[in-house]
Amino acid sequence: MFLEKILSILPRTTSDPPLSVVRILRTLGENIRLARRRRKFTLAIVAERAGISAPTLRAVERGEASSTMAAYANVLHCLGLERDLLLVAKDDVLGRKLQDLGLDPAPSSRQRQRR
Repeated sequence: MFLEKILSILPRTTSDPPLSVVRILRTLGENIRLARRRRKFTLAIVAERAGISAPTLRAVERGEASSTMAAYANVLHCLGLERDLLLVAKDDVLGRKLQDLGLDPAPSSRQRQRR
């Protein structure tokens, strides 16, 4: 009970996402809403099946950054689209170029202390 009281008064430490991320989340939310409507699923049914509240599903469909990744994933699962998550960062062009150049990652703080 004491810990809950402390946690309730602590401020959140998340910052607002960059505008480009906000736009992507809005598009993702709109795509999810359209997929739900194409299937003729009600908001209440998808929310129930995803294990989230209707307001949380509305937030997902608006692409709000405050919605958790799990909420997005559960909704996609209800729509049969969860495998789309596997496409995220699949074709990492920049990462592969850096890998091909053989650039070593920066040493960790522990590795620097050993030197």
